[in-house]
Amino acid sequence: MNYPLNGVSPLPHLGVIGVQGDDAASFLQGQLTQDFALLEVSQARLAAYCTAKGRMQASFIGLRRAPGDFVLLISRDILPATLKRLSMFVLRAKAKLRDASDEFSLYGLAGNALQGAVLAPWSRLDRDGSTFIGLYPAQGSARALCIAPAGAAVPQGPTLTLEDWQWGEVQSGIASITAPIVEAFVPQMLNYESVGGVNFKKGCYPGQEIVARSQFRGILKRRAYLAHSTQALQAGQEIFHDSDTSQPCGLVAQAAQAPGGGWDAIISVQTSATQGGVLTAQSAQGPALTVEPAPYPLLADV
Repeated sequence: MNYPLNGVSPLPHLGVIGVQGDDAASFLQGQLTQDFALLEVSQARLAAYCTAKGRMQASFIGLRRAPGDFVLLISRDILPATLKRLSMFVLRAKAKLRDASDEFSLYGLAGNALQGAVLAPWSRLDRDGSTFIGLYPAQGSARALCIAPAGAAVPQGPTLTLEDWQWGEVQSGIASITAPIVEAFVPQMLNYESVGGVNFKKGCYPGQEIVARSQFRGILKRRAYLAHSTQALQAGQEIFHDSDTSQPCGLVAQAAQAPGGGWDAIISVQTSATQGGVLTAQSAQGPALTVEPAPYPLLADV
């Protein structure tokens, strides 16, 4: 279904972690899946924070505001726990972490609201005191995040409902980690290596060995896909295949109500489960899923 997105939506479900100090870049470099040491002010980064077993416990969109000043956008429902855990590993590093959510206003922009400034994914534009970050498109609609100082004027454009914005997030095929799926996936299970979320050339970080082994030894058995159901879907629901109804073959990673009816979702399932048969959500008797490939090319397995 082609449903163009157009307008501006506040994003109250997102929060901000601030990281400041002389060692802020090196600290983030040692904790996240992306290269923050070489992050330029014209760029943003999609990144994951993994456990020692390579499981994603948080995801971020991060950017550098000054040499020792970074902000990380994160789902608010996991911000306190993530901030607490990251702070445990600062140790002697000259870096301070804080919940900076109240310092910023966050907006999602789509279509004409970008005023012609169509940005490549993870590129950055600073304009009128605000920062705009290019996102992957949804159903052909260009999209961007706006990070504005708290109290700044709302970006110009028609109103876009949060529900439609969240549907666009699903249609982009890039899931964010929220409470129901903490530690459910290694990055490749959500295709993060294919959308700029993993840098395989940087140094060590928690789970790095497992993430690298998954990529380079050809053992990627789960991938992210788009799915549609006539009934409600939600993150964390198990997915079953009719060839083996005794155990799930995947999970719903992110879901939203579709403007044309039903629900759309990003699901992560065994690749073999998409080769035929029937997939259902929540139980073997649950709503059937129509599955499509992710809307971007995957990196070839090495």
